[in-house]
Amino acid sequence: MKRILFYSIEKIFICLVIVLLSSCSSVEHEDFSKRTKIALRDVGNQLLLSNQDSTSLILPVLELNSNAFQISFSNPLAFEPSTLVSIIQKSFKSAQLPEQYRVEVLQCNDLEVAYSYQITDNKERTIIPCSGRHLPNACYLIEIQFTNRLLSIENHQLISFTIIFLGLLGIGYLFFKKTKDKRLKSENGVSKKIGSFYFYPEQNKLVKEEKEIALSKKECELLALFVAHPNQIIKRDELTKRVWEDNGVFVGRSLDTYISKLRKKLKSDTSVKLTNVHGVGYKLEID
Repeated sequence: MKRILFYSIEKIFICLVIVLLSSCSSVEHEDFSKRTKIALRDVGNQLLLSNQDSTSLILPVLELNSNAFQISFSNPLAFEPSTLVSIIQKSFKSAQLPEQYRVEVLQCNDLEVAYSYQITDNKERTIIPCSGRHLPNACYLIEIQFTNRLLSIENHQLISFTIIFLGLLGIGYLFFKKTKDKRLKSENGVSKKIGSFYFYPEQNKLVKEEKEIALSKKECELLALFVAHPNQIIKRDELTKRVWEDNGVFVGRSLDTYISKLRKKLKSDTSVKLTNVHGVGYKLEID
């Protein structure tokens, strides 16, 4: 039953992590897509205005994939490449879009690249060619590919898998620890706590901080009687009768000898004391 519960919790955890990360990713991309489309419409508007064109339409911005977008126009236009570079840079900066991207200007009739450039975080790798040459009046498609978003998505997926892995590792560790504790308890039998000690009568031993203290059969029988009646006086006669006479053997000073041995084995915990009540018997005092 508990094993089934463990696997159920594990599955719920995985589902929650996946849903949470997918939700965050979806919301993030939706916001990115909206900001990009707004910025690109601004780019199209500025290009038309640079042509003294205030009547041509900017066609709907197309999202080619999660990192690529395309703008086009209802009428042909001409522009100087440096103007395009400047307009895109300003619009993207205002919209707080990634600063690493590739721009391609395609001819509508054959989709050949009429002009392209790439902006990176490394100035030496940034490529802006032929900035002084005008593109003639024609139909163009302008495509923008964000190059650093691919790495961000891969990092996001890596983080997602790492979180899931660590979560499963944590659940597995807790399950293993619980199983190990149960196994040790099963191996050692039922224990009884005496101060900082654990008393295992079936195993004839005391355990303190994983250190085992062996008990003789008589020591174990005596301690079991005291543990059954903590902080109570047990008469000498009852102790000798229960431990010795019932077995048909009794030696005069045996009780005192075994009491002394028990005291030595319990002395590391000052909250546990075997006290002598003169003329009556002994008492196991536990604070």
